[in-house]
Amino acid sequence: MNSKLKGWKGFYIKKHSEMAGRAAVVVDFVEQCSSAEAIEVGHYLTAIEDLCSMQFGFKDVQMFLFKPKLNVLLNLVGLHYCISWLGVPAEYVMEALDSCKISERQVYVRWWKLGRWFYGFRLRDESHSRKFSLGDLAMAKEEEVLGVLHRGAIHEVLRIQISVAKPTCTPWSCQGTQTQN
Repeated sequence: MNSKLKGWKGFYIKKHSEMAGRAAVVVDFVEQCSSAEAIEVGHYLTAIEDLCSMQFGFKDVQMFLFKPKLNVLLNLVGLHYCISWLGVPAEYVMEALDSCKISERQVYVRWWKLGRWFYGFRLRDESHSRKFSLGDLAMAKEEEVLGVLHRGAIHEVLRIQISVAKPTCTPWSCQGTQTQN
């Protein structure tokens, strides 16, 4: 019986090490692509596709990407993967975010849309931005942002940049935290 347990334990350790190595590849990729705590949507979607090709499961994401010490952009990659690719129910995702103490971490997404045509004239390009928490995204409070991130920079969306949300208030001046539409 001890040899069976050792065999099972060895298999588990081997599988865990394998998944940790795969996660490290994604972490390194995102860290290399994110300059000044921001990442372009093309690299962001590549990281998600890598998780898919590596056959990450929900528990793998929890264990390797839902860490408070990691960059919030990596937390977001894992969250988006769980919601859109794995189809994990919101309550399970929210429970995982809360237990890992990352649900309140904030992200800032900016995207630019091509100006639409109006009576033969092209209007100015539009700039949109949203600041939200990972918990808000998990609970579908930011469906427009999730849609933009999922689609990427195609059709009328010219560019999407995802960044770590910075506090808007400083001791010297306090600016509103309103988002622009």
